[in-house]
Amino acid sequence: MYTIGQVAKFLGVSRDTLKFYEEKGLVKPRQDHGNGYRKYNHFDIYDITTVNFYRELDIEVRKIQELRKGKNIEEITSILEEKERAVIEEIEYKQLLLKKLRIVKEDCEKINQYLGTFTIKAMKPFKIKGKIEHFTAYDEFGTLKNNTDSLKKAVILTSLRRVIHFNEEGMIDDQFIIVKKVENLDQSEEGEIIAHPKCMYTVIEDGRWSTDGGSIDDDVGASIRREAKNSGYELLGLVYINLLLTTYEDDLGRVFLEIYAPIK
Repeated sequence: MYTIGQVAKFLGVSRDTLKFYEEKGLVKPRQDHGNGYRKYNHFDIYDITTVNFYRELDIEVRKIQELRKGKNIEEITSILEEKERAVIEEIEYKQLLLKKLRIVKEDCEKINQYLGTFTIKAMKPFKIKGKIEHFTAYDEFGTLKNNTDSLKKAVILTSLRRVIHFNEEGMIDDQFIIVKKVENLDQSEEGEIIAHPKCMYTVIEDGRWSTDGGSIDDDVGASIRREAKNSGYELLGLVYINLLLTTYEDDLGRVFLEIYAPIK
């Protein structure tokens, strides 16, 4: 017979873990009525190693409790297959999460590199999934939610693009489209796909911290037309605006937007 301290030492588990197993009915050591100490025999130790085996597979305690009541090989296989499906789903989620983290890191690099500076870039293709009247048209957010790229299926604005039509006098109109990036143009995609091989590109800052809530449309439009004229570019009368990142300073929002202005 062995004490709880001895068992904890040579099995590499804590006393608290052994007591937890006992509380859950996974191991049933005898108790000395004279001093109240637990005594573990070889069968108890084997039970503990069996519990450790299934916990190593991250099988829930309630499932191990069911196993103790008796399961045939088919039932054990079913439990393992259920866990396997859960692990696959978790891996897929983590892979998508890792991809999103890397995208946001790239967006931070864009802000550092291009804030207030123009360059020439291709606008990668995306598919239009829907439209809403305005980003404050909250009653239309159902369309945005149904087409979101959010992992948690909650409404976020990174799938939204603002499209502005303009001429030499200024803005003609604008619209808000819900988009999905097209990873592979070789694969068939239903719906309208938009891409521009050559655009003037920059990053601007909006939000209450920098603008006190005022509109920056006129200033942005003027700077694009001025840069195009100075560089000899012919604008196509379109601007695509995408939310890169929102953060805060002094409790005021700082919003960073990327601008694509297609040129000939």
